Amino acid sequence: MKKQIKIPLVGLILIVLLIIAVIVIFVVSGTNGSENDGSVNNIINNIATSINGENFNANVQLEKTADISVVPTMKDTITADSTWCGTFQLIWNDLKNEIAGQDIVFSKPMEEVNNLNLGEFNTSMISDEYYYKKYGLKTLELKDEIENGIYEKFGQTSDILDQFDWSEEELHGSGKHDFRYFLYTMLYRKFEFASHFDKLENGNFGDNYQNVSYFGIDNSTNDDVGNQVQVLYYNTEEDFAIVIKTTSGDEVIFCKNPEGRNFNEIYSNMNNKANTFTGEESFKDIDELKVPYLNMNITKEYLELEGKPFPISDQGVGSEYVGKIQKAIQSIQLTLDETGGEIKSEAGMDVTLDAMAIEEPEQANPRYFYLDDTFAMFLKEEGQSLPYFAARIDNVTKYQQQ
Repeated sequence: MKKQIKIPLVGLILIVLLIIAVIVIFVVSGTNGSENDGSVNNIINNIATSINGENFNANVQLEKTADISVVPTMKDTITADSTWCGTFQLIWNDLKNEIAGQDIVFSKPMEEVNNLNLGEFNTSMISDEYYYKKYGLKTLELKDEIENGIYEKFGQTSDILDQFDWSEEELHGSGKHDFRYFLYTMLYRKFEFASHFDKLENGNFGDNYQNVSYFGIDNSTNDDVGNQVQVLYYNTEEDFAIVIKTTSGDEVIFCKNPEGRNFNEIYSNMNNKANTFTGEESFKDIDELKVPYLNMNITKEYLELEGKPFPISDQGVGSEYVGKIQKAIQSIQLTLDETGGEIKSEAGMDVTLDAMAIEEPEQANPRYFYLDDTFAMFLKEEGQSLPYFAARIDNVTKYQQQ
C-alpha cells in the first residue's frame, strides 16, 4: 500500500488561495481585452484598471481605421465616411494670427484654405479643460514642454510628435531656414453615461452590412436608462435626431440620414428640424434605441498644404519673410460603448520662415503680332457695338491677286 502524503491545513489553504488568485488574474485580464504576455506589469495594470472602473487603457493602441476622410473644417465638402475635429483649425488660427499676421494665401487658391482662414472654430467655443495648445520656435525644449504639458493635463502621451523630425541636423544643420516654428494642439475628453445602456443582439446596418454590434434600449432595459435620452425630432424611423446626456456635461448627438454637403449644413439642417418639432421630446418607456459600438483611429497628413510658400505680414513675424508648411498632421481617436466614450485628437505643424529672395526685374521681350496665318478681320464704327464688316482669311492669296 502506498504511503499517504499529508498536507498541512495551512498549506492546503495557501494552495487554494493561490489557485483562486490565478483565476481572478486571468478573468480580469480577459475582461479588459489586454494581451496577456505573462508579464507582472500587465497583470498589475489589468487589476488596477478593473478596480478603478476604467474602460479605456491609454497604453493600448487602437488599430488604424482605413478609408475614412478627414476634413479640416465643417465647411469642407464631405462624402461617405468622413470626420472632423477642431484641433487642426486651432493650430491654423495660431499660424494665421501669430506667425503670418494675415490670411494664409497660396499662389493657387484652395477651398479648404479659404475655409480655414475664416476661423469659424476657435478657443472661445470650447472650455480650457478640453484642450492643450502650444506653439513656438521648434526646439527639443519645446517638444519636452508639450510632452510634459499634455501628461500633466490629461495623463496622455502624443501619437504624432515623433512623426516630425527633431534631429540636430534638421533643427540646426548648416543651410537650414531662418526660423522654424512648431504648432501643436491636443483635445482630450472622456465622458460617461449616468446609466449604462444594455448590450443588444448583433444586427444589420443598412442593406450591406451584417453582424454589427449594438448597445441601447429594448423592452427589457430599466426605465431610468431612457431618462438620459432627449428627442430632438422624430419624423419617421429613418428621419430622427437624439441627444444623450453624460455625467461630464458632454452631449452625444445622433442624426439618422443626415442632409447636407458638409458638416455645417448637416448640423444646421438638424437644428432647423429640431426647432420645428412639436412631438414628444422625452424618451418614452415603449421607445427603443440602437447605437453601434464605435472605434476610430485615423491619422492624416495634409500633403496638399505642404511645401507651398505664403507671404508674412508686418503684423506677424515680418514682411521680409516667406513661410512654408513643411509638415502638417492630425490624428483622431474615438471609442464609444454602452458606458460612455473617449476622444483624443492631436494636430501638429512644422513651419519654416526664410528671407524673401530679391528677384531681378524681368527684361521686356518683344511681342510679334504677325498675321501670317488664319485670322479674322472686322470693321466697326467707333462707338458702335457691332461691326459693319467681317471677314475670315484662310488663303491670303485669294486676296492678293496679281
